[in-house]
Amino acid sequence: MTYTPPVAEQRFLLRHIVKLDELAGHNAYAEATPDVVDAILEGAGQFAAGEFAPLNRIGDQVGSKWSDGRVITPPGFKEAYRAYVEGGWGTLTGPAEYGGQELPLSLASVVMEDLGSANMGFSLIMMLSPAAVEALKWHGTEEQRQTWMPKLVTGEWNGTMNLTEPQAGSDVGALKTRAVPQGDGSYRIKGQKIFITFGEHDLTDNIVHLVLARTPDAPAGSRGISLFLVPKFRLKTDGSPGEFNDVRCVSIEHKMGIHASPTCVMSYGDHDDCVGWLVGEEQGGMRAMFTMMNNARLNVGLQGVSVAEAATQRAVAYARDRVQSAKAGSATREPVAIIEHADVRRMLMRMKALTQAARALAYYAAGLTDRAHLGDEAAQARVDLLTPLVKAYGTDVGVEVTSLGVQVHGGMGYIEETGAAQHYRDARISPIYEGTNGIQAADLVGRKLGLEGGAVFASLLADIRADAASEAALMALVDACEDIAAHLASVDADDRMAGAYPFLTILSVAVCGWLMAIQFRAAAASNGDPAFLAMKKASARFYLDQIVPEAGGLKAAAMAPADILYAVKKEAFAA
Repeated sequence: MTYTPPVAEQRFLLRHIVKLDELAGHNAYAEATPDVVDAILEGAGQFAAGEFAPLNRIGDQVGSKWSDGRVITPPGFKEAYRAYVEGGWGTLTGPAEYGGQELPLSLASVVMEDLGSANMGFSLIMMLSPAAVEALKWHGTEEQRQTWMPKLVTGEWNGTMNLTEPQAGSDVGALKTRAVPQGDGSYRIKGQKIFITFGEHDLTDNIVHLVLARTPDAPAGSRGISLFLVPKFRLKTDGSPGEFNDVRCVSIEHKMGIHASPTCVMSYGDHDDCVGWLVGEEQGGMRAMFTMMNNARLNVGLQGVSVAEAATQRAVAYARDRVQSAKAGSATREPVAIIEHADVRRMLMRMKALTQAARALAYYAAGLTDRAHLGDEAAQARVDLLTPLVKAYGTDVGVEVTSLGVQVHGGMGYIEETGAAQHYRDARISPIYEGTNGIQAADLVGRKLGLEGGAVFASLLADIRADAASEAALMALVDACEDIAAHLASVDADDRMAGAYPFLTILSVAVCGWLMAIQFRAAAASNGDPAFLAMKKASARFYLDQIVPEAGGLKAAAMAPADILYAVKKEAFAA
């Protein structure tokens, strides 16, 4: 299968959901002219299809290999990564003073989507470097920014995020990595981190690790955590990589998917010679890390869209080519392509609708982030509310769509040669990393619903009601969201956590339903490619008429008490 970038879809969303022309009217984004936007849309798609997509299978089948502390990426990866850096694709959103172009995040999201669809495992190296740039931009010193950001912006060096330890997964406060001050502004770092994406590889000549650690006498829990910049190589006076910094990859994980991406076990300070520098304030590590994580969570939600798009394209191509059985009710018994069968069409339409809805949500959040960058406080508050939705719903969609992709292929979907199984294997990590989707739901009901006394949530529902009042099923779902939110605010923690995940799904579908209604109206009023507009209207109606009412069935689960979950002792689960 050849990956075809969904340029028409991306352009449609940038116009009607992001409203990129409005953003370009501000001085900060004046460079986002129509010509520049078109050049990026077309160029990114061509680059992803030409450089990354051909490496997808070798990335999966060969994968990255560990040998004596070194990680060797699959053949072709070095050349493709060099082309990415030389093409300036990593610089789109970076600050101009550090070599970036300061273009909108919503435009850079197109690039990340294309790369993820073409080669999800490989694209992970591009996901965390912008997050590292954000952490340094907001929490680093000017010296740190001048020293490290230029090459992080270009991608000449990549950034990593080091939170997890064997005993400290979702409970980050349990970490044990130590940072001892040396009296010269530096710290000695000692400890082990696991699940570090591209923590070691052969694509760049330095790696910039951002590491959570605990200083001596720091209080227990997350309050005592600080963030440190720990490079693989210390720098010479001219800024080039110099002395090895006692940072080692001791192994990589053998995973279900994303084989191209080395998931590393990192050891810091085996010989007590690992040096790091504090980023932000001592014991302010979680605040700095959340700057990085919120950026990464939006990108992970977009990964769900990327892999769903790839799986959908593969399933559609197979369904058009595979001839099997006559169509039900047909006067002739001539076999037809399976795309003519109603159940196959149901699956394909669901794949298209879910992918388009999740993409709209991710792009909408990116557009809000761009407006927040311009000083729009309401946009910042709304993107804070929507971030757990983008991450969780986007990745849930990725898993559902890739599973449907296997089903469309039938028995051949279970055979690795077709490629359908790889999409599912790759997608399955996305609801887990960067904060499990259960944690996203807990964040939504525990923190985000209460933003500004509930005014941010209320404003979102008011906007949906005002803009899509003619959509009866959507209005019913918005009413359900309001009822559930009020209920969750009145119950104890167990009941609130028990209803959190179904509530997150309901709210996500409500927001996506609104965005699909906007697209339906825009498509109905547009001139252009008839096939594209017909599919846009059909997928929007499918989402509004079938997926939105379906989500309403989760209201009972969202409002159910936790009693049944604790009605048996833990031993009974093994009975």
